[in-house]
Amino acid sequence: MTDFLLLAFVFLVAGVFAVPIATRLGLGSVLGYLIAGIAISPVLALLDVDVLSIQHFAEFGVVMMLFLVGLELEPKMLWQMRTRLIGLGGAQVAGSTLLVMMVAMALGQSWTVSLAIGLVLSLSSTAIVLQSLNEKGLLKSDGGQSSFSVLLFQDIAVIPMLALIPLLALPELLEAHHAASAAQGSGGGDHGATMSLVAGLNGWQTTLVTLAAVAAVVLIGSRLTRPLFRFIATSQLRELFTATALLMVIGIALLMSLVGLSPALGTFLAGVVLANSEYRHELESDIGPFKGLLLGLFFMSVGAGINFALLADNPGLIVALTLALIAIKAGVLYVLALVFKLRGGDRWLFALGLAQAGEFGFVLLSFTVANSVIPAEIADQLLLVVALSMVLTPGLFILYDRVIAPRFVEADGRQTDQIDEQNHIIIAGHGRMGGLIQRMLSAAGYGSTVIDFNSKRIDMMGRFGLKSYYGDATRPELLHAAGISEAKLIVIAIDDREQITELTRYLQHTHPGVHVLARAVDRDHVYDLWAAGCRDIVRETYDSSIRMGRSAFEALGISTPHAHAMADAFDRMDRKSMLEVASVYDPKLTLAENEPYIQKVREMMGPWRAELARQMEEIRRSDTT
Repeated sequence: MTDFLLLAFVFLVAGVFAVPIATRLGLGSVLGYLIAGIAISPVLALLDVDVLSIQHFAEFGVVMMLFLVGLELEPKMLWQMRTRLIGLGGAQVAGSTLLVMMVAMALGQSWTVSLAIGLVLSLSSTAIVLQSLNEKGLLKSDGGQSSFSVLLFQDIAVIPMLALIPLLALPELLEAHHAASAAQGSGGGDHGATMSLVAGLNGWQTTLVTLAAVAAVVLIGSRLTRPLFRFIATSQLRELFTATALLMVIGIALLMSLVGLSPALGTFLAGVVLANSEYRHELESDIGPFKGLLLGLFFMSVGAGINFALLADNPGLIVALTLALIAIKAGVLYVLALVFKLRGGDRWLFALGLAQAGEFGFVLLSFTVANSVIPAEIADQLLLVVALSMVLTPGLFILYDRVIAPRFVEADGRQTDQIDEQNHIIIAGHGRMGGLIQRMLSAAGYGSTVIDFNSKRIDMMGRFGLKSYYGDATRPELLHAAGISEAKLIVIAIDDREQITELTRYLQHTHPGVHVLARAVDRDHVYDLWAAGCRDIVRETYDSSIRMGRSAFEALGISTPHAHAMADAFDRMDRKSMLEVASVYDPKLTLAENEPYIQKVREMMGPWRAELARQMEEIRRSDTT
C-alpha cells in the first residue's frame, strides 16, 4: 500500500507542478506532462517501477477519449467523412509504410523486418494529437477533421497489422525463440496466455464472432442504455451514474479485446451510437475527469519511459532516425494534403500534427519481438524513436502556432478576397452570434461587411446569396481594407477568447473612434475586455440564461409581468456588481493571485445577496396581493 501511495504521490506532484508552468509558458499541457515524466524518471528508476506496465494501464485514457469524441459525432456525420477516412487514412498508412520500409532496407534490413518497421511507424499518436487539437480549438478545422479521419483509420488498421506481422517472422529468430522456450521447460508455456473469444477458431468463425461483438456494441448503445440509466436514476445517487458510465466503457473495451479488435475503436463506435442520446452530456461529465487523469498519466509514462542510457550510447543515430521519421511522415502527409485540397494553414497543421509515431507503436514493437519478427536490439532503438517523436510533437504544434500559421493566414488562397464594399458596420465572425446580429441589422436596413475565417461557412453563405469575405479579422491590413478607419461600429463575434481580447485592445489603441461591441465568453472575460478598454460587452450565454431564469419563475407559478420584474432586478444588480469589481480586476493576475479582487467580491457578496433577496421578495409579495 505504501509503495502504491508513494508512486501516486510522485506522479501527482510532477503533473501538478509541471503542467501549469508549461501552460503559462504557452507550451501546452501535453508537453508539460511529458516534461514531468522525464523529470521523475530517475525517481522511478530508483524505486524500480515498471513504467511500461503503467503505460499500458494509462492507455485506457485513449479509449475514453475516443468514446468522448464519438459522442460528438452523429452517424450521418461519420458517413460524410468516409472519403477522407478511407482515402486519406489508407493512403497515409500505405505511403508512410512504403517509404519507411525503403529507408530500412537501404540501412541493411531484410524486407520482412523493414515492412514490419514501416507498419509500426506509420501509426500516429491519437492521444497527443487529439488532446493538442482540442486544447487549441483546432479539431473542427479542416486540418483537424482530416487528422481525426487518419487517426481513426489507423486505429482500424491495427487489426490487420496484428494478423499480418506474425507472417513476417524470421526463421533464425523463430528457432532461437523456440530453443529458449524449450530450455525454460513446458510448464511455463501458457504463462502469458490471455483470454480470447476467438482463440482456436477458423477464419469464418472468427469473422462471425467479431461481427456479433460489433452488433452487440451497437445494440447496447441504441437499446439498452436508456432503460439502464433510467433505472440508475431512481437511486438518485450521482456516484452510480459515474459507475455505470465506467461500466459501459470498460465493458465495451473488454468485449473488443476478447475478439481481437481495438478497444478504442469499439468505444468510439459506442460513442457515435450514443451521440443523439439524452444521456450524452451526463456521460461526458462522468467520463471526462477519468479521461484527463489517465491521459496525463500516459503522457508522463511516455516521458519517463525514454531509455536515456541507450540514447547516450547512440545519440546521433537515434536523433537522426527520429528526425528522419518525422520528415518522411510529414512529407507524405503534405502531399496527401495537396491531393485532398487542404488549404495553407490546415495543410501544415495536418502534416506536422501527425508526423510522429504513436502509442500503438509500443504495443506492436513488443508484439514483433514476441513473434520473432524484429530483433530485440533493433526494437529497443525503435522504442526510443517512437518515444522521442512523441515528445517532439508538442514542439511541432508550437512551431505551427507561432511561425507557420501566421504566415499562411496571409498566403491562404481565400485570403486574397478583395473587399469591394465599404460599410459603416463590420462584423468579425459569422457564427452563432455574428450570424444573428447580421440578420437583425440587415432586416433593419443596415449594410455590414462580414469577415469570417471558416471557409466552409463562407461557401455556404455564398450559396444562399449572402455576401461575406474570407479572412482573419484580427489582421490589421484586412481591417484596413474593410474600411475600419471610416467605420462607426465593429461587432467582434469570433470564437477565440484570446483573439477577441487582442482585437479589442488593438482597436481601442489604434481606432478609438470606432464603437466596439465585443462578445465575452464568460464573466472573467468581461473583465479582460473591460481592462482592454471596451465598454460595450455582451456575455454570450448571459441573456439566454436570464430568459431561462425568468421562465423558471413562471414555471413556479409567478405571473409573467412579475417574473420579468424579478429577472430585471437580478440583471440590474449583477451589472452593478460587475462595474464595481471591474475597478480592481488585473488581467495580468489569475483570480487566485488577485487579493484585491477576492477581497472586493467578499465585501460585496453579503450586501449584494441581501439587497437582491429584498427586491425579489418585494416583487413576489406584490404578485400575491
